[in-house]
Amino acid sequence: MQLPTNIFKEALRAGRPQIGLWVGLADAYVSELLASTGFDWILIDAEHGPNNPVSVLPQLQAIAPYATQAVVRPVNDDVALIKQYLDIGAQSLLVPMVESAEQAARVVAATRYPPVGVRGLGSALARASRWNQVEGYSLTCHTQICVIVQVESVRGLENLQSIARTEGVDGVFFGPADLSASMGLIGQVDHVSVRDAILKGIGAVREAGKAPGVLSGDPTLAQAYLAAGALFVAVGVDTTLLVRAATQLRQTFKPEAPLGQTRPELR
Repeated sequence: MQLPTNIFKEALRAGRPQIGLWVGLADAYVSELLASTGFDWILIDAEHGPNNPVSVLPQLQAIAPYATQAVVRPVNDDVALIKQYLDIGAQSLLVPMVESAEQAARVVAATRYPPVGVRGLGSALARASRWNQVEGYSLTCHTQICVIVQVESVRGLENLQSIARTEGVDGVFFGPADLSASMGLIGQVDHVSVRDAILKGIGAVREAGKAPGVLSGDPTLAQAYLAAGALFVAVGVDTTLLVRAATQLRQTFKPEAPLGQTRPELR
């Protein structure tokens, strides 16, 4: 049995822009539905979405047959948690709140087996190795693991060059929401200062020979990031798309209904 090819990592290394979708509804049926719509990558969010390894596993299985790559965002850079996501078959990780090269190196180490890393061996129990049926898994798996670190603070931006140049880091993702808060502009993800910081960051990551990425639900801004050299851009969030579409449909038939209306007995 062969190690699955990480088509997302291959595309980033080849410099082919990848368009993605953020998924936080924590349901395998939803994830499979969205995997069938043709995005290059789908981000399974376990930082702010109600996910954990038990709920992420069926989503990875549901996405696997489709021509899209699953990327998992854990809640933090915990070594044990990263090990669990890798063991259930995640090949691409996007780790949030990275602020230094030392932290980035620890994230990389969590994805590598000794002696170069600290990932615990347990391939007999792991879907990633197809339960020890992938020949040489422990020796070759790192070639298909894509490590993305998320820079989303002023401190992270200050250390961006060293973070991006960390060996084993494949890409740097900019989080506009937390970055705006860190800059004293909470909620203003389209503020010119936030936008310019990300545009400058994209250039710095490209200079380091790594892939820059970002999330933007604004098509004009997303295009600007792509034009600046971003190689993986998430252009929507499942919850936002669902709320927006449902609201627009309701407005067609019931324009005066107040938002978030509940029955009096449920208040």
